[in-house]
Amino acid sequence: MPSHAIALVLIARNEERCIARCLASARPHVDRMIVLDTGSTDATREIAAGCGARVISAAWSDDFSAARNLALANTDAPWRLVLDADEWLEGGAHCLAGVRAREPGFVGLVRVDSAVDDEHGGVQHAPSWIPRLLPAGVHYEGRIHEQPASALPRERLPLLIGHDGYLASRREAKAGRNERLLRIALAERPGDAYLHYQLGKDLEVRSRFDEALPHYLDALRDGDAAAAWRHDLVVRLLFTLKKTRHFDAAVELAGDELERWRDSPDFFFTLGDLLLDRALAEPAQAGELLPQIEASWLRAVAIGERPDLPDSVRGRGSFLAAHNLAAFHQSLGRAAPAAQWRERALRWRAEIESNARRPRRLE
Repeated sequence: MPSHAIALVLIARNEERCIARCLASARPHVDRMIVLDTGSTDATREIAAGCGARVISAAWSDDFSAARNLALANTDAPWRLVLDADEWLEGGAHCLAGVRAREPGFVGLVRVDSAVDDEHGGVQHAPSWIPRLLPAGVHYEGRIHEQPASALPRERLPLLIGHDGYLASRREAKAGRNERLLRIALAERPGDAYLHYQLGKDLEVRSRFDEALPHYLDALRDGDAAAAWRHDLVVRLLFTLKKTRHFDAAVELAGDELERWRDSPDFFFTLGDLLLDRALAEPAQAGELLPQIEASWLRAVAIGERPDLPDSVRGRGSFLAAHNLAAFHQSLGRAAPAAQWRERALRWRAEIESNARRPRRLE
């Protein structure tokens, strides 16, 4: 039976906080590790070398694809596992042993579980399926938010990657860089809907909602309705329209998108929040909106968790929606249903977070 080597390939700059965690998680499951350092002024290079990685250096050229492709060019391994320094293998690494026995004729999609800040100061978890296991010969395209360019079939693998780089405490150092690169990329390709979506998201997560809105609208207008990022775009656009108090436009968008996302807990969770904010801003409409608010969160609970749905936030189909329903009933003086939903929120959160922790033991 053939055995095809797997190389871990990553690019890094000033990642002394987390690069050891990343490399230690991958080391038992890959045959070699390549780190391309693009100008660190901290101990990133020394830590990576101490973890057993081959460290090479290159000047940063404001182009993520150029850096990734240079890193890929420094290994002849048939398979390449691409990670970022603020990621780590959290579960399912046993599948890499099976990959070694397969010919490198597909691109492997892995689940990246990102920790993100919510608007109330808590932390949520949003999974995305991202192409990260590449056969030799596949290269990246795109100055930022780069993607592998390949017509090979894509296959989901049971590999789970943790990621904490989106948390506000980690993000600020890179926020200005990403915005600058996105604006350069958009100047080069002004009609690129994906770049508008990414710039909108970069601005939105920093609470620059008025600036994010036109980019989200351009992405909605020009983007492919079947694009994998469309779900996240619609949910984020609803949230941004709410934050900018464009309630009529938000409700119209929700109506237009309802059929497409009938099985998305994120859509209905966000719709309930939108209608609640509208009821608070327009008390005369509250009598009509209250049943719709409750129905939206009930629908989210009825759908349940959808980790297979791109960028579906953990809990919106269970404990987060139940928490909102508890607060909803409490605000209306309905103590009994409020207590029931509060108990469900606590129970569901414990169950789901316990299940989420289970895969972290690498096999």
